[in-house]
Amino acid sequence: MAATAVRYLRSVGAATTAAPAAPSGPPEALPRPDLRAVRDDERPPVAPGEFRRVLGHFASGVTVITARDADGPTGFACQSFASLSLDPPLVSFMVARTSTTWPRIARAGVFCVNILGAGQGALCRGFAVSGADKFAGVAHEDAPATGSPLLDSVPAWIDCRIHAVHTGGDHLIVVGRVEALGAVAEGEPLLFHRGAFGRFSH
Repeated sequence: MAATAVRYLRSVGAATTAAPAAPSGPPEALPRPDLRAVRDDERPPVAPGEFRRVLGHFASGVTVITARDADGPTGFACQSFASLSLDPPLVSFMVARTSTTWPRIARAGVFCVNILGAGQGALCRGFAVSGADKFAGVAHEDAPATGSPLLDSVPAWIDCRIHAVHTGGDHLIVVGRVEALGAVAEGEPLLFHRGAFGRFSH
């Protein structure tokens, strides 16, 4: 009869021997990892000041990213804007994780990229100041798809919904799906190069 019982237990996949007894007392703690300082080869290879100085040689356009939340319009000056994809139509910009404007744009879920023209350096400076009323005296209307602020007299604009957000070191990489856009036929871009604004010359 014992043999019959063993055969049955084996046929249903049950154990045929007794499980080992659980050890008495508290379980042993896992070994603690070794603590060590940051090695020299793990430190940043370049100083932040040198990084900014060299990368400043790359000329870029200048934009103002705007949105509207329950507290009203908000925005910030941004030079790290780029087109990303044609199909689907996507653009991207980078924003510092410490930005106080980004959480408001994230809550809105939409934004408008206002591409600045050559004579709009003062407008850019106004949106680069933290804590100020950036829209004081700034004429704007609602962008057609999202209602984000579309600044008057900008040579081009791109109205977007937030498509994705990725981490990138001390910045966030924001991807927007284009819902509407427009541009005027005339106007030179506002350029930023080595810490100063400039113009494009033919």
